[in-house]
Amino acid sequence: MTRLAEHLSIGQVAERSGVPHTALRFYEEKGLISSERSAGNQRRYARSVLRRIAFIRAAQRVGLSLEDISSALATLPADHAPTKADWARLSRDWQHELDARIDALQRLRDRLTGCVGCGCLSLRSCALYNNDDELARFGPGASKLRPAVEGGI
Repeated sequence: MTRLAEHLSIGQVAERSGVPHTALRFYEEKGLISSERSAGNQRRYARSVLRRIAFIRAAQRVGLSLEDISSALATLPADHAPTKADWARLSRDWQHELDARIDALQRLRDRLTGCVGCGCLSLRSCALYNNDDELARFGPGASKLRPAVEGGI
């Protein structure tokens, strides 16, 4: 067990990370971060938890689920702060997923904005219109808005 003097209180972590106390407790409950308890039963976090929290917040901002985030964090060492190589490996593992999300967002931006802003007011000339359900062969949902890696057209 490391010395408590090397640890941060929940208030310090909240202030340094910009994450509310309630979110920190939630992350801990979900196993995304961990703390030790002081003699007075107060939470004490290793300084390396700040990197984990930054990672969690960044992953949430791009729409990754807490389940995906938890799975990724589970690949990091529990007994010491992750190294640069650990973070690089985790990043490589997510490259495909992030590329698919970027593609999906770009398709949505380009096609939906174009559709809403085109002013055609006609389903016959609409770029997203699925006349006679001809796109059914590409599966359920809006195939023109799906990322290419998921069969979007």
